[in-house]
Parts: sequence; C-alpha cells; structure tokens
Amino acid sequence: MPDYQKQNVQWFPGHMAKTRRQIQESLKVVDGVVEIVDARVPRSSSNPELSALIGKKPRIVILNKYDMADSKATKIWLDYYKKRGVYAFGADCRSGRGLQQFQSVCRTALAGVIKKNENKGMKTKPLRLMVVGIPNTGKSSFINRMAGKSKAEVANKAGVTRHNQWFSVGDSIELLDTPGVLWPKFDDSEVGDKLAFIGSVKAEVTDSETLACRLLDVIITTHPEMIKERYKLDFADFSGCGGYETLLLIGSKRGFLIKGGEIDLLRSAQTVCDEFKGGKLGKITLELP
Repeated sequence: MPDYQKQNVQWFPGHMAKTRRQIQESLKVVDGVVEIVDARVPRSSSNPELSALIGKKPRIVILNKYDMADSKATKIWLDYYKKRGVYAFGADCRSGRGLQQFQSVCRTALAGVIKKNENKGMKTKPLRLMVVGIPNTGKSSFINRMAGKSKAEVANKAGVTRHNQWFSVGDSIELLDTPGVLWPKFDDSEVGDKLAFIGSVKAEVTDSETLACRLLDVIITTHPEMIKERYKLDFADFSGCGGYETLLLIGSKRGFLIKGGEIDLLRSAQTVCDEFKGGKLGKITLELP
C-alpha cells in the first residue's frame, strides 16, 4: 500500500504579494466586499487574511454550490457567520438559485453606506462591491449571472485603474472583479487537500491516486453510507477499509482493470475525484466551524 498520507499539497503562487497590494488599492474605492466560498469547504476556500485586509468594510459571504453541500451543515455555517456579524447566504451561482437574495442582503449589509450617501444628497449613488474568490468557487459565474447577458462594463471611475473590471447590476449596484486571486496559504495540509478535492488546485500539484485515497478517508469517516451506496459495495467487504482499500474495491466493482487483471487505480481515482466534484456522491460538507 502506498504511503499516500505523508505527501502534502504545497502550492503558493509567487504573485500573492502583488495580488494583496492590488486588492488593498481596490478596497479604497468600494463600499464592501462579496466573498464567494465553496459551501462544502467554507473555511478552506476562504483566505484567512481577508478579514484583516477588509477592516471595517461590510462583508457578504456567498456559500456557492450549496446544492452539493449538506443542508444541515450549511445552516450551521450561516449561523456561524451571523454570530460574527458577517452577512451570508447559500446559492448556486451557475444556475442563479438563491441569488435573488443578493440585492436585499446588500441593502441590509450596507445600510450605513446608503444612509451616508442620502445625507450627502447622493441617494441614487450605486453601491460598489468588490468580488473575491479563489478559482473554481464560482466568482466568474456569480458576476456573469448578476450582470446579465450584456455584462455592461461601467465606465472608468476616478481612482480606479484601467485593469479593473466594473459590471452593473441594475442601477443600484456595481461589481468590481478582483484584479488578482488571493490564495490561502497551505500551512495546514488539510486545507491543500480540500482545495484539491473541489478542483481549486491544479491537478498536477498532487497525483490523482493520492488525492482519491485521502478524499475517501475523509468521506468514509463522515458519510460512509454514501460511498457504499454509490459504488454498490458490500458492507462486509467495505467495513474497516481505509481510502486505499476502498479505492481498490471501487475499481473492482466498476470493472476498471488493466493487463493481468490488476485494478486500474488511476482510472478509479479519477472517477472518485470527478464524481465528488460533480456532486454525484451526495450532498457532502467536509468541514464545520
């Protein structure tokens, strides 16, 4: 059995310092921040530095892909954010489900900004929000869905660089697409794993077999019945298995064989990883607050 548990996902792009500076500059011209996280791994898909960067500006968290997450776990996360004064809701940015809440949540979260504008005689001034999110959490899907088919880019504003992309949401909101990607640091090996599970980290960072074994280790602990049902595993054979043994069982059950009758572990691993990312294993949340 390969020692897949000792390998760590290590990936920290060199452009992080530049991205941090760009975001700090952009924060000067926005009223608040919209953060897109993956509802299956809300903590791992969020950058821990973001709160410090944002400061006192209002923050809205959208738990995207909530249809793939455990609904009870999502409620726990929403309660967690609420207790910390962060406005949050679940949505599916690709289909648009849940996003009808966005404008009303914005008005609530930025009530102080709206009041301030009214006192200055600028009642119709649009609210400006910067959208942040790591790859594959749905930032682009969110902007495309909210901006509509036209994706009308707002004209250059004073203090805003030419590289920043502004999009209108009706007449009352303007969204700023983040100039860069603020990645989490993978100090905790589990964070790297979870980002690889959801497809945010490039596949070549770690091999599929290692990733699938680790993913199965996690799901066997939290949702063993989903693995058993999806791959039609006999409980007697499956009971007590770790990720590697389960991957072998899945390969055997699916008939993934190579010459000599050996299990095609690569094909089995790719199947498990793809089916998790596609939500085919069931509604699974891999972490709680």
